[in-house]
Amino acid sequence: MPQTASRPFRVLIVDDEPDVRDLLVEYFEERGHEVMALSDGHTAIAEIERHAARYSLVVTDLQLPGVDGLGVLGAARSANPSAAVIIVTGYASLDSAVQAVRLGAYDYLTKPFSLGQLDVIIQRVSDRNALEAENRQLARRVGDRDTAESRNAVNDRLDAIDARLARIEELLARMSLGRPRF
Repeated sequence: MPQTASRPFRVLIVDDEPDVRDLLVEYFEERGHEVMALSDGHTAIAEIERHAARYSLVVTDLQLPGVDGLGVLGAARSANPSAAVIIVTGYASLDSAVQAVRLGAYDYLTKPFSLGQLDVIIQRVSDRNALEAENRQLARRVGDRDTAESRNAVNDRLDAIDARLARIEELLARMSLGRPRF
């Protein structure tokens, strides 16, 4: 039983062909991912809207009853901009591939496809997610360090101002007492 090396995805599969849908469900479940499978675009969009950030991976057929895969893609990207959406189609064309990518599809697979192709795509999505998480962590660390350094710089500056004010107050006090000036 294959296991995923990275964090499991919450996957939404949308395909009107029961055999393809079942194959994809089995594929993702064997790898430890949480899966929801639906057969039409309207239901998929309703599910996405109900659980906006739930799905980090959406695999949708292009040709669906009701709303097509591009509609599902748009809803998924609106609900969760970091979600990876893979378009799967038996009716591939250059125009539909270009349109899918322009709308934010992560990848575009033509049927029939091999599960090995899906393995490669899922690994790329996992790698991208890991890099994004690392970038966020590094940005936080840099931000924390910058904040600490800025805070120290401000405190040093305030200390210098306080020292100057104390010196000015001392000089003013001496002047008012008739003491010699420095």
